[in-house]
Amino acid sequence: MKVACIGAGNVGATVAQKVAEADLADVVMLDVVEGVSQGKALDLAQSGAVLDFGVKIIGTNEYADIAGASVVVVTAGFPRKPGMSRDDLLKANSEVITSVSQEIKKHAPEAIIIMVTNPLDVMACVAMQVTGFPRARVIGMAGMLDSARFRTFLAAELGVKPTDVSAMVLGGHGDSMVPLLSATTVGGVPVTDLIETTRLEEIVARTRTGGAEIVKLLGKGSAYYAPGASAFRMVETIVKDVKRVMPASVWAEGEYGIRDTFVGLPVLIGRRGVEKVLEMTLTDAEKADLVASADAVRETIAKLG
Repeated sequence: MKVACIGAGNVGATVAQKVAEADLADVVMLDVVEGVSQGKALDLAQSGAVLDFGVKIIGTNEYADIAGASVVVVTAGFPRKPGMSRDDLLKANSEVITSVSQEIKKHAPEAIIIMVTNPLDVMACVAMQVTGFPRARVIGMAGMLDSARFRTFLAAELGVKPTDVSAMVLGGHGDSMVPLLSATTVGGVPVTDLIETTRLEEIVARTRTGGAEIVKLLGKGSAYYAPGASAFRMVETIVKDVKRVMPASVWAEGEYGIRDTFVGLPVLIGRRGVEKVLEMTLTDAEKADLVASADAVRETIAKLG
């Protein structure tokens, strides 16, 4: 199989590295800047002699090279700078994603798109509209990343491994995201039994601004290790047809009373992409927050005209 990474910056390169090191699929790294994808592809291929993987890795500036890709991970676009919100990137990145989507439709019409570019939910919508792909084949990565941050913060608070924390963050990839405290457990124990309410609210708030915290600390650029790992896990799930349940941004068609927008929901992912949207029991407050988050995304989509 072939996985294409559109954008060979930090996130795209991290995804490519993880796919290659897992010997999961051949990799195509594409970037508009001459030499960047070629240099990173050559460097990554040489690491295979050390780490014992042998997939084919190509760096290119030509979209024709993504032909036959089963999965296309889109990270191309402008990154956030300190003080910028994800929505500040709206116009510039919508133009980038429109162009990228046209090329995907032309050269990889059967691919599943995993959108990473911000504002993520809106860019996923642009990709679906431009390509005409069904909702099963256009997926936003956000939920995995937001949930990873939430789990990491909770684990640090309790002094346990993040993998011991089961948690899910739904809603848009922004300040209106919805960490589900009602569904969060640590080794099977409800987190509400382990951390007092005030402290939990602080951790939820930190999760919602988790990306901005990293942008501020870096001073230049934005997060890429965790976003890259999150996108890779989705790629792996599709390529291996693992059938994992994970939060992801999808086009809502009535689930949770939400329609006509991309928003983070719990989904079953496999070889065909989104194979099912799962409806879980939420508290009244969580349901209201999820609907409000979806409304916020819809309003941003409307700004594109």
